[in-house]
Amino acid sequence: MLKLSEIYIYPIKSLGGIRLEKANITTRGLENDRRFMLVDASGRFLTQREHPELAIFQTEIEGELLKITNKKDGSFVKVSTQYSLIDSENHPINVQIWDDETNAVEASPEASEWFTKALSIPTRLVYMPEESQRKIEFNYALTGNEITSFSDGYPILIAGQSSLDDLNNRLDNPVNINRFRPNLVFKSGDPFEEDDWHEFNIGTVRFFGVKPCSRCIMTTINQETGEKKGKEPLLTLNKFRKAGNKILFGQNVIVSQLGTVSVGDNVTVLSRRKLAKFQID
Repeated sequence: MLKLSEIYIYPIKSLGGIRLEKANITTRGLENDRRFMLVDASGRFLTQREHPELAIFQTEIEGELLKITNKKDGSFVKVSTQYSLIDSENHPINVQIWDDETNAVEASPEASEWFTKALSIPTRLVYMPEESQRKIEFNYALTGNEITSFSDGYPILIAGQSSLDDLNNRLDNPVNINRFRPNLVFKSGDPFEEDDWHEFNIGTVRFFGVKPCSRCIMTTINQETGEKKGKEPLLTLNKFRKAGNKILFGQNVIVSQLGTVSVGDNVTVLSRRKLAKFQID
């Protein structure tokens, strides 16, 4: 029997995540997941791809506040977890994430200054309010109205522990699941079986898999230290998880039915879809 074994949220895109025992599933994905993002002076998103040191900023939720700690020097800043465009103090900011543009609000000038100092580049911390509706790619939508937060493209990422175990058996130095920044991790089952999941339940909540997730250089960054050393695990994944010019690990997921998921919930696969075979070296 497949079981949900781990749950993670990443309140600020590309910063440290939080492990949970249960999570509310909203139309944008897990509650509090990637509702914040760092942007540069032009409003373009910042990630570990260009700034691997973002990994050393740890997040935690304290009631209605989000605390961000710089593990390098122990300094921290706190911001509210909720903002709205209705509030007259919150002026909308047009921000860019990949090819999408959407409205956001600056979470806190003090937090932006704190990040600017820590990263040595002009930086603003922005929040996606409820009024912002960033839709997923239409070709992968169920209704055409599905939305996401500041995730790369889809509300949720799921990965199997067996998939990680299979990869680690091929590596000289095993990696942690946090290299892949999943929201949901399940145990049991075959390696990479999540690739072809179409419709599935976790507990009573229903999800749809849309496509395997293509991986980038972020997987080579140690999420504890913010250091990038070598080309693993991408180099090994490239040998057996390549499809076209993409290297795949995990499955992008959209939400069909809202609710709450908890560690230990049963994972029930209701339907699968046929996928093209991977290149095997």
